[in-house]
Amino acid sequence: MTPVSSADIARAVRGAIPRAASSLRPDVLAALRTAADAEPSPTGRAVLRQLVTNADIAAAEGVPLCQDTGTVWVWIEVGSESGLTGDVQADVDAAVGDAYREHALRMSVVRDALLDRTNTGDNTPTSIHVTFRPGTGATVHVMLKGGGSDNASAVSMLDPAVGFEGVMRFVLETVSARGAGACPPLVVGVGVGGTFDSVATLAKKALMVPLDAASVPGLADFERDLLAAINELGIGPAGLGGLVTALGVRVCTAPSHIAALPVAVNLGCSAMRSVTVELV
Repeated sequence: MTPVSSADIARAVRGAIPRAASSLRPDVLAALRTAADAEPSPTGRAVLRQLVTNADIAAAEGVPLCQDTGTVWVWIEVGSESGLTGDVQADVDAAVGDAYREHALRMSVVRDALLDRTNTGDNTPTSIHVTFRPGTGATVHVMLKGGGSDNASAVSMLDPAVGFEGVMRFVLETVSARGAGACPPLVVGVGVGGTFDSVATLAKKALMVPLDAASVPGLADFERDLLAAINELGIGPAGLGGLVTALGVRVCTAPSHIAALPVAVNLGCSAMRSVTVELV
């Protein structure tokens, strides 16, 4: 079986970046159009219609949806029958730098968060997460993540006894405190389970699940209840008040320690930019 090479991954990432920068994800665009008709607030309706117009212009002209073209997050699901060869970090970083320079996208990465806040000049290093799945080939998810929405995200290690109610309370507290600054309407990714270090990645993976995809059995009602409760907060489009604070909520769960209930909330802004590429 031919392995997936780092060069294959890099080509997929380089091609996905300009698409993601200028084209709103189809399920999110459809949700925005629906929300623009459903929003009762005149101001909220105007904001939503402007967002739809902005998305149409960006796609037609091949220009960024937002001036914050984000950091690049890449999740590679490798088929266990294929495997992966090459220096993935180096090749993907080279592809990211080339794509950002070629398409004049804003460079937003500093050399060290604390010690050296000079710009790296090529929007790298890329955040790369590799997992394995059954089968062959690879699935490459590429997300451009703006700073405002990532800044509004949060992690908590809850007591398992709080259950669904405690998870909902933490999600609502996070969105209530930080959602207005994350460019709503939001896509809310929730991770539950794993460990302290992995639950945030789980929440980010949740953002990759299309809003129009079927929910995991046992989570549909919870996602629906979370969305309704978030939209009752009244934050509204652009934080100016209204019904549509969030377009959708996706929840991903994982095993955890018997004494733990890790929860992470990763907010996606109205410019939800991600592309998935299948390598066969």
